[in-house]
Amino acid sequence: MSLVLVDYGAGNLRSAANALLAAGAARVEVTSAPERVAAAERIVLPGVGAFGACIGAIRAIAGLEEALGEAVRAKGRPFLGICVGMQLLAEEGHEFGVHRGLGWIPGRVERLEPGAAALKVPQIGWNSVRAQGAGPVEDGWAYFVHSYALRAATDRDIVARIDYGGAVVAAVQRDTVLGVQFHPEKSQRYGLGLLARFLAWRP
Repeated sequence: MSLVLVDYGAGNLRSAANALLAAGAARVEVTSAPERVAAAERIVLPGVGAFGACIGAIRAIAGLEEALGEAVRAKGRPFLGICVGMQLLAEEGHEFGVHRGLGWIPGRVERLEPGAAALKVPQIGWNSVRAQGAGPVEDGWAYFVHSYALRAATDRDIVARIDYGGAVVAAVQRDTVLGVQFHPEKSQRYGLGLLARFLAWRP
């Protein structure tokens, strides 16, 4: 199985690669080459930073967005987006302006607005993930670092939530596309379990 971790200058690649190997991957190819992404059998898109900067970095690499679309949308390869890598699946992000996303999951990314004054933004720390439906995401405790969250247009795409002064989307899934707001590579046993299930996933 060829597993590609997409390098577009906006992810903690070493930690993600090490976690994938610990979860059972035989090999992780870290690349920004569109032809390697298009040929991959599984793809992981990490993300750290602001929505606009991340989607801009992808589009600055000629052919990368098209290669992602070819592999995931046309060929149906399993895909995992992590943190901002999940947010980029939305139609648009509202962080430091309005930016067009990949548009694979209908909805938009907006700033967290917890209903309790004691809850800070960004949310940093552990939270209880409540899963719903079948798929790689299960109940458990995961580590989050984010100020923005995806507001999916339809509940059908939401496969997990957390409570942070109100319900917040923790994971989305549509066809062969999976996105998680938390960091599996920082979520210890729970995160490694999620990655192992993604590696074995046959959507």
